[in-house]
Amino acid sequence: MDFYFRRTYRGALKAILLDWAGTTMDYGCYAPAVVFRQVYERMRVPISMSEARAPMGAHKKVHIHKISQIESVHQRWEETYNRPPQESDIDAMFEAFVPLQLSCLAEYADLIPGTLEAVAEFRKRGLKIGSTTGYTGEMMALLQKEAKKRGYEPDATVCATDVPEGRPAPWMCVQNAMQLGVYPFAACVKVDDTIPGIEEGLNAGMWTIGLAKTGNEIGLNEEEINRLDPEVLQTQLETVYQRMHQSGAHYVVDGIWDVSDVLDDIQSRLTRGECP
Repeated sequence: MDFYFRRTYRGALKAILLDWAGTTMDYGCYAPAVVFRQVYERMRVPISMSEARAPMGAHKKVHIHKISQIESVHQRWEETYNRPPQESDIDAMFEAFVPLQLSCLAEYADLIPGTLEAVAEFRKRGLKIGSTTGYTGEMMALLQKEAKKRGYEPDATVCATDVPEGRPAPWMCVQNAMQLGVYPFAACVKVDDTIPGIEEGLNAGMWTIGLAKTGNEIGLNEEEINRLDPEVLQTQLETVYQRMHQSGAHYVVDGIWDVSDVLDDIQSRLTRGECP
């Protein structure tokens, strides 16, 4: 037979899964980057902000390990200790990281402008709100409390410590879908400001939207963004857009305030029988 048929979902979108730092709060994703630098400074291996940000989106312990594998950092470590970094070093740095991160999280808990309006629009569309994060459960408990004070409370939150493996594995997205009671995954949208977060959504079989302006890729807060020369900012944004599209993101926009417009196009594609 020359024709084959397959089952396709053509219904409505049901849920949207949002990252935290750099997506809904902490414009520029500063809180973890600052502490990663402190941790390495304590080990007498100073790192740059770009090195601290490079693996952003991963489980924080995995992030610390990945920083140690950056060639420039690895070289400085060997110059300091006459050996490569070991698992015991990663364990020690993560142990130091946790209290340092907890002590400063509230300082970076302000919501990104447009978050409350965007979430209200998502709910108006009938979407359930999930969230994923590379933070631990202890850190997330603090941030959820701060977010609630500011008017933001998603329906589900899953941390990297709640699943067998963090980003780019899909398990946090899968766990969100279970908690929210939504399927198929083609009815879900993942929004993130990091490449691993985009890959997380793709690996879960969800529509994926990258945020270029407010997160880790540019790594500047709103005030710093506004001070940039417009041409410089545009060049940086174009670079981030390209990186995110090349990582497989279905869409890339500046910030959460632009996401609602994209949802209309995703819904049209679903209705036509397209899938992520």
